[in-house]
Amino acid sequence: MDLIAHIAQQFEDSANAKIAAVDAMAAPIAGAIEAMTHTLMNGGKILACGNGGSAADCQHFAAELIGRFERERPELAAVALTTDTSAITAIANDYSYEQIFAKQVRGLGQAGDVLLAISTSGNSGNVMAAIEAAHQRDIRVVALTGKGGGKIGAMLRDGDVHLCVPHDRTARIQEVHILAIHCICDGIDCLLLGSEA
Repeated sequence: MDLIAHIAQQFEDSANAKIAAVDAMAAPIAGAIEAMTHTLMNGGKILACGNGGSAADCQHFAAELIGRFERERPELAAVALTTDTSAITAIANDYSYEQIFAKQVRGLGQAGDVLLAISTSGNSGNVMAAIEAAHQRDIRVVALTGKGGGKIGAMLRDGDVHLCVPHDRTARIQEVHILAIHCICDGIDCLLLGSEA
């Protein structure tokens, strides 16, 4: 096996997946930026949930907003619902794993907040339950999915934003997800601070 060629193909496949996603995703990403910025400017917060690599993406996203992305600015309210192990394990033990995010959304979320719901397949049961809880609380949903959007794509409402990566391979979807997250962070900064010269 030519390992160098194999690695080069991974880079090429990743770049091609990102380029192929631009037309489908640029407008919804802009919509997500506008929705999140509106929420933050009106005293709301962004809650984020997902499993595995998507859980890490939630934490990455929240860290960029609470700290900073590329420019200095005041702290922005974002909470990764993937980090409180006591809450997650208590809810999973006492109720079910499917409720680990939904109960946090109902406990922490307020009308006017935004839920960033990440699922590469679009079929994660606990993320779907979180979306249902968000809808009950009049919380707008920004869903990051792939593989056609799955069940999550079908459950989104008017006013929600669907960022669906047009790809079927999990690794490529996750790579586009992190680019979309960086675009959102950059876009929020641009709307709050103006474009850099």
